[in-house]
Amino acid sequence: MAESVADLDHPRQPEPAPGGAPSEQGPRARGPWLVAGVVSAVLLLLANRYGYHRDELYFLLAGRHLDWGYVDQGPLVPALARLVDTVAPGSLLALRTPSALIAGGCVLLVAAIAREFGAGRGAQSFAAFLAGSSGLVLASGHLLSTTTVDMLVWLGAALCAVRLLRTGDTRWAIGIGLVLGLGMLNKLLPALLAVGLLAGVAIAGPRPLLRDRWVLAAAGLFLLLAAPNLIWQAAHGFPQLSVAASISDGDSSYSGRLDALTLQFVIISPYAVPIWVAGLVALLRRPAWRAYRAMAWACLVVIGVVLVAGGKGYYDAPLLLVLTAAGAVVTAAWAARGANGLRRGLLVLGVLPLVAPNAVLLLPTLPADQLPAFVVEVNYDAGETIGWPAFADSVAAVHRALPAEQRSRAVILTGNYGEAGALARYGPARGLPPAYSGHNSMADFGRPPADADVVIAVGWDRPERLRDWFTEVDLAGRVDQRVDVENEENGGPIWVCTGLRRPWAQIWETEVRHAG
Repeated sequence: MAESVADLDHPRQPEPAPGGAPSEQGPRARGPWLVAGVVSAVLLLLANRYGYHRDELYFLLAGRHLDWGYVDQGPLVPALARLVDTVAPGSLLALRTPSALIAGGCVLLVAAIAREFGAGRGAQSFAAFLAGSSGLVLASGHLLSTTTVDMLVWLGAALCAVRLLRTGDTRWAIGIGLVLGLGMLNKLLPALLAVGLLAGVAIAGPRPLLRDRWVLAAAGLFLLLAAPNLIWQAAHGFPQLSVAASISDGDSSYSGRLDALTLQFVIISPYAVPIWVAGLVALLRRPAWRAYRAMAWACLVVIGVVLVAGGKGYYDAPLLLVLTAAGAVVTAAWAARGANGLRRGLLVLGVLPLVAPNAVLLLPTLPADQLPAFVVEVNYDAGETIGWPAFADSVAAVHRALPAEQRSRAVILTGNYGEAGALARYGPARGLPPAYSGHNSMADFGRPPADADVVIAVGWDRPERLRDWFTEVDLAGRVDQRVDVENEENGGPIWVCTGLRRPWAQIWETEVRHAG
C-alpha cells in the first residue's frame, strides 16, 4: 500500500453539516488505486485455472435465450456472458475479466466510502486493503456471477447514500435510484437495500428525506429501470419466490439461518470482525457521525431480514464492507494514539496472516489434483469449477456404448443447470446429443422432442423419480472426473432410460421442472 498501516494518520472527523453545507471529507489518496490494481491483476492471472463454474455455464446457456427475466435472476449477467462469449468465444479469461475489474472497482468504492467518513490517506489505504483481501471480493472477483454485480451495485448505492447524508445534497438520491434500478436487472436483492435505506432514514432521520422531491424522483427512476424484470416476474408468477423459499429451507449452498449467521463473521475475514463492529458502533453512537446514523440502521435492518428470512449469508455482505470502511477510520485513530507504535505493530501482525488463508481457500492457487478436502468443505464453489470436460467424457462413454439404433434418437436429461451447461459447452466436440434439464430457467429453454424415448440421465442420484417417467432405468456408468474432488457430479450415476410412460408435454412442467 502506498500509505502503509504504519503510516496511519489521524483521520479527519466530519461534523454534522450545518444548514446543509457539506462537511469535510478525507484527502485524495493513491494507495487504494494500487491495492485495486493488485487485486484485479491477481484475479486475472488466476482466471484460467481449474475451469468454468456451474453458474458460469448456466449464464452462457441463458445468454443464448435472452429474456427480460429468468426464474432465478435478471437478464444482466446472461447478456454480459453472451457479449463476452461473442467477442472471445470459449475464453474463460475473457468471461472472468469483468469480474476481476469489478473487484478492483469495489476496492476503490470501499476506500471512497471511508473517505466520506473522513478517513486520511493511510486509513483509506487500510480500508482498501481490508476490502481487497476480503473473502467477498476475492471469491466474487474470481467468477462471473450475479453476486459480483450485486457487490458493485450495493457499494455504489452506499457511496451515494453516505455522500447524501454527509453533504445534505439530496440530488445524490438520483445516483442511488439509478444504481439500484440497474441492479434490479441483475437480481431483486437491491430492493432489499432500498427498503433498508428507507427504514434507516425513518428510524434515525433525517425524515424530511422521505418526502424530498429528489428522493421521490429517485424512487420513480428505480421503478422505471426495474420494471422490465418486475413485469417478467409478475407475468410468470414471481418464480424467484419459489427459489427464495428453497434457499430458506437450506436447499442450496451457503443457505440456512445458521450458515448465514456464521458467514457474517468470516466473509470479510475474522480479522475484520472487530473492525466492522467498531464501525457499526461508531456510526450509531459517535456524536460527530450523527448524520450517518441512518446508514447504520439500514445495515442492521438488511442483515436482520437476511438472517430471519434464511437468505444466503452473502446477500448483505457488501454492507459489512461499508461498516468496515467506517471501522477503518476508527481503527486508524486508535492506532495513531498508541505509544511507540505498538498498536500499529499489532495491526501489521494481524494483517500479515490474512492474505494466505483467503488465497488458498478462495482462489485456485493449489493444483486441482492436489486440492485438500477441507478447501472444498469451506469453499463449495472451488469443487464446482473442477472436472467438467471429464464429466462430459463420462457421459460420452455411455452414449457411445448404446446400440446404434438407440444412439440415433437418444437425448440427455440432467439434474441441474450446471450439468446441462457443461454438456452444451463440451458435448458437441464429443458427438453428444442435446442436453435438457428442468432446473430453474433451463426448463424454459426447451424440452426433449416428443419421440425422444431413449434418455441418458445424469445428476439423478436415486432412480425412483426416473422410474415414474420410464419403464426401464438401468445404471450404465458413473461420472469420473479423474480428480479426487468432492462435488455434486464426481462419482454420480449415469442412467439409461427407455420406455417413456407419458408424453414429455404432460410431465415437463408439472414433474420435471424444479427450482432451487
